[in-house]
Amino acid sequence: MLATPVCSQLAVTGRGPCAIPSSSGRSTRCPSAAAAATARRQGPQPGRRRRQAEPVCAAAPPTNGLSYKDAGVDIDAGNELVKRIQKLNPNIGGFSGMVPFGDSFLVAGTDGVGTKLKLAFDMNKHDTVGIDLVAMSVNDIVTSGAQPMFFLDYFACGKLDVDTAEQVVKGIVEGCRQSDCVLLGGETAEMPGFYSPGEYDLAGFAVGSVKQDKVIDGSRIKAGDAILGLKSSGVHSNGFSLVRKVLEVSGTSLHDTAPWSGESFGLTLLTPTVLYVRDCMKLVAAADVRGLVHMTGGGFPENIPRVVPKGLAARIQRSAWEVPPLFQWLQEAGKVPDSEMFRTFNMGVGMVIVVSRSDVDKVLDLGIGAFEMGEVVEGQGVELV
Repeated sequence: MLATPVCSQLAVTGRGPCAIPSSSGRSTRCPSAAAAATARRQGPQPGRRRRQAEPVCAAAPPTNGLSYKDAGVDIDAGNELVKRIQKLNPNIGGFSGMVPFGDSFLVAGTDGVGTKLKLAFDMNKHDTVGIDLVAMSVNDIVTSGAQPMFFLDYFACGKLDVDTAEQVVKGIVEGCRQSDCVLLGGETAEMPGFYSPGEYDLAGFAVGSVKQDKVIDGSRIKAGDAILGLKSSGVHSNGFSLVRKVLEVSGTSLHDTAPWSGESFGLTLLTPTVLYVRDCMKLVAAADVRGLVHMTGGGFPENIPRVVPKGLAARIQRSAWEVPPLFQWLQEAGKVPDSEMFRTFNMGVGMVIVVSRSDVDKVLDLGIGAFEMGEVVEGQGVELV
């Protein structure tokens, strides 16, 4: 999929429930899973509901202020890679991949922590990035209604520092505990000369399951459905290259005090990603959940349309929640345009929920901190009003 130019309202071309994802990730469903899913709903096969994005407004790069590309991350290039991979494997799409297993689907996802690790290195604080690692994968697979079952990790370094690695794994164990899944195993790779001293990289892999007749894929979303949100804890694990660039150009040290938190910028930014598994399991048990969106790379315009069927749009009320001070500071310090903020960051919303209008009160009464933030309308893409 090619990235879509974003205008002031973030109106972008809509994509089906299994549209090719943004550069934040890619996943696949095997052909047999696609065939099984077709039997329970009308429409194209999962993983094949894809349409090339069409520009709906002029693509005009900002004349000033920072962008994610300025920070070294080219979303368009990432999307071009996904497009090429699609030619090799046309079944990719969605937040996670599925294969049938008895009367269920096994649901799998993989991700990393990105350059948030750079902050962990600089702050010499390694006990929370493992939570981020688990969250990035389990939050993806839970969007299909799957309960995570087990997790695997990959820890790579140039020279193994046992104490540092222990702290990382401590966070992974905690993330699995909060997600009610098992840390099944992992790989520790020591590769001299490959990484700078004191640095490492992480990858994680989660597998869960969901009954075939309980899969959440967005296909039942209709105009008039309500859109609700769950708050994020901060930047989570996407957009840190731009965060680091803003810190650089503004002359801000990780050890400077963030005025809104009273802690250093470093500790504030290392706040771990929220694990939404338990909240989402409560949701699917209590309400008719028609769509779930993990707000990762690509922000609003590239994540929400993943679950919204063709011909429908997500109309988001910006006044429905207060953008946290952290994002306000990033935008002001880096002079980052609105469109770039909403395309890069979660802006305080970590998980998006779509339910029928009649189920709104059920969700609000669950005590998980959900708030109403918009509705599904005829159209395409995402509108911020």
